[in-house]
Amino acid sequence: MSEIVLGVGASHSTLMNTHWDEVDDLADAHRFRDGLAIARDELAAARPDAVIVIGSNHFRGMFLDLMPAFTVGVGEVLGAGEAGTPEGSLPADPNLARSIVDTAVASGFDPAFSLRLTVDHGITHALQYLVPALEIPVVPVVINMFAPPLPSLRRCFELGRAIARAVRGDGEAKRVAVIASGGLSHRLPWPKWFAAFSDDDRFLVEAWLNGRVSWSEYEVRRRQIIRAAEPDISPDFDRWFLGLIEKGDVSPILDHTAERIEADAGNGAQEIRSWVAMAAAVGAGSGRTLAYAPIEQWLTGMGVATLYPHTDDLTEATS
Repeated sequence: MSEIVLGVGASHSTLMNTHWDEVDDLADAHRFRDGLAIARDELAAARPDAVIVIGSNHFRGMFLDLMPAFTVGVGEVLGAGEAGTPEGSLPADPNLARSIVDTAVASGFDPAFSLRLTVDHGITHALQYLVPALEIPVVPVVINMFAPPLPSLRRCFELGRAIARAVRGDGEAKRVAVIASGGLSHRLPWPKWFAAFSDDDRFLVEAWLNGRVSWSEYEVRRRQIIRAAEPDISPDFDRWFLGLIEKGDVSPILDHTAERIEADAGNGAQEIRSWVAMAAAVGAGSGRTLAYAPIEQWLTGMGVATLYPHTDDLTEATS
């Protein structure tokens, strides 16, 4: 019987890779990066045999021509490589991935799966900083967080519980870590695909629809649109949410609608779905915030935390 030994939640920003010089004088930026290093060391100390990474898609691996709510990579996993993130083939764990898909189906989910899944920095940014040697087999679980309708937080929580059952029922004896990538509060200049009003809006929706075969044609302007955005960060929301992770209990947020999350913390905060699923997979536990800072240059409330399961509660948490 395999077991989940550690959960990690980490915000991501590709600007860490491409524009570090703009924040090198900021203590908050260094504090966040140092927090990632602590999480990296804790993850290494946990000695995982596999890592499940739950994250978002930024319209590089998946597009509006087909947008599943949940997708599991069960075969080849490829990093898109944008903005200096890992590119090309990543080590995979098809057996664990298939166990997750089978258990999810048995639990009433209808997940998509891919034998050749391209993942962007919604998955690979966390790997780059937390598993820098990229030597541990990875199972990517991609949640739709930017193309409404979005799966509810409660649905993501239940998916996390299904992941826990899949790990415990895989018939092996692996140590498994679960990484949640994304968030916290931030607002991207991204329209809803059905409400594109400005020229930039229409350009982005076109890129999200057609980028599968011609992404490079859209990348420069897309990046310019993001870089021109004004920061909109909600530190109070972020600290409250990190407090839930520290307690190992995310139940107070499960009934928040997508509309409420966007109003309280921006459309980018929809990525807390990955943290909710991670917390559910770990089960009852004790968490610790390793770093938090609202970094305006990255448009984002940047947080990193670890969550350790209470071993006495593993059976209850995954039943």
